[in-house]
Amino acid sequence: MRAPRSELPITIEDVSLRSGSVTILESVSLVLAPGAPTVLIGPNGSGKSSLLRLATGLVSPTLGRVTWGGRVTTGGDRCAIVFQRPVMLRRSVAANVAFALRHEAKGRRHRADRIAELLDLVGLAALGARPARRLSGGEQQRLALARALARDPEILFLDEPTANLDPAATKAVEDIITQVAAAGVKIVLATHDLGEARRLAGEVVFMLRGRVHESAPAKLFFAGPATQEAQAFLKGDLVI
Repeated sequence: MRAPRSELPITIEDVSLRSGSVTILESVSLVLAPGAPTVLIGPNGSGKSSLLRLATGLVSPTLGRVTWGGRVTTGGDRCAIVFQRPVMLRRSVAANVAFALRHEAKGRRHRADRIAELLDLVGLAALGARPARRLSGGEQQRLALARALARDPEILFLDEPTANLDPAATKAVEDIITQVAAAGVKIVLATHDLGEARRLAGEVVFMLRGRVHESAPAKLFFAGPATQEAQAFLKGDLVI
């Protein structure tokens, strides 16, 4: 049997993204390779979320190109994305996950086992019958992770996954991310939380004004960023 075709690396080549007269991303080049999580950091409006959408194929570049595993396509088949405020379907927790599995060709028993496995992974096994919209914010974010993982992604994109969550809910989400990354799923995460970046990142990409200002292994970046803008951001100064 042939091995599944890989979507990695995702290569972003001199990409710009514009909306009318507004430049959202400018001349961005970046390679998202297999390995430890890549964390995008930078102030609000720096282009982190737009870069995630570009990498997943949700938006197309105005200039430049994005390739998945060396191929130019309209987007990767083996990637999933979780947004800051995921939409919960008007059905139970288990049925939300079942909806993500609706195109699977395998039988009902397999889908039931897969739903149970995913809910156990995200700590929601006891809440399968509860209406999804009655979950807390942290529980909804964990359910969104379960739905994304139902796609069996090679790459999982996360846009501010713990924003507005309390410390306990943040830890629960981060623990799942760490477990998924350890299982070999490439994580690409956008956050403005430097603590989260320190805890999760293998590689840091610092963005400002729609550009990638710096990209480095996390230990090197946090020990001594190369650009003045990144140094100021780490110190907590306003960077605009």
